[in-house]
Amino acid sequence: MKNILISALAFAALSVSFVADAAKYKIDIKGAHAFINFKASHLGYSWLTGRFNEFDGEFDFDPNNINASKITVDINPASIDSNHAERDKHLRSEDFLSVDKFPKSKFVSTKITDLGDNKLKVEGNFTLHGVTKPIVIDAVKIGEGKDPWGGYRAGFSGTTTINVADYDFKSAWVGNVELELHIEGIRQ
Repeated sequence: MKNILISALAFAALSVSFVADAAKYKIDIKGAHAFINFKASHLGYSWLTGRFNEFDGEFDFDPNNINASKITVDINPASIDSNHAERDKHLRSEDFLSVDKFPKSKFVSTKITDLGDNKLKVEGNFTLHGVTKPIVIDAVKIGEGKDPWGGYRAGFSGTTTINVADYDFKSAWVGNVELELHIEGIRQ
């Protein structure tokens, strides 16, 4: 009887440990520990780079069951910042993002696959300019652990390429745009 009780307590402790590892994280935008950057060819002569300054999101992460993880990111396309006010005004216009008509952009994961060695394949639906298309983000888990303020954090980085023409832009001559994400979340 004593062995059965010890086995049951050990199983319960393992179960609690497993559940404790699965957690919800809020993307740390207040501490500016998250970034969504972009890079696009400018007429084939140089690179235009920039970022989106306003976004928010959350993710569920379970290191013991990565396939059960998920992420949602909401982006304000009007927050585009290419370090040039006139260009940003044009990018917000009807020629490109049409931010008055499409004030939100969103990514919602549909499947996360553990590729080993902290590499992940994040599949999901990306909505931009009122069009939703499936994309794949090649991601890497950077790390996780306690922070100096008594919290717990996990960080990831990822890249994907989208074709602007797929999103019904009026001026689709830009072609492919590379998106680079650096996400650090605070466990809730």
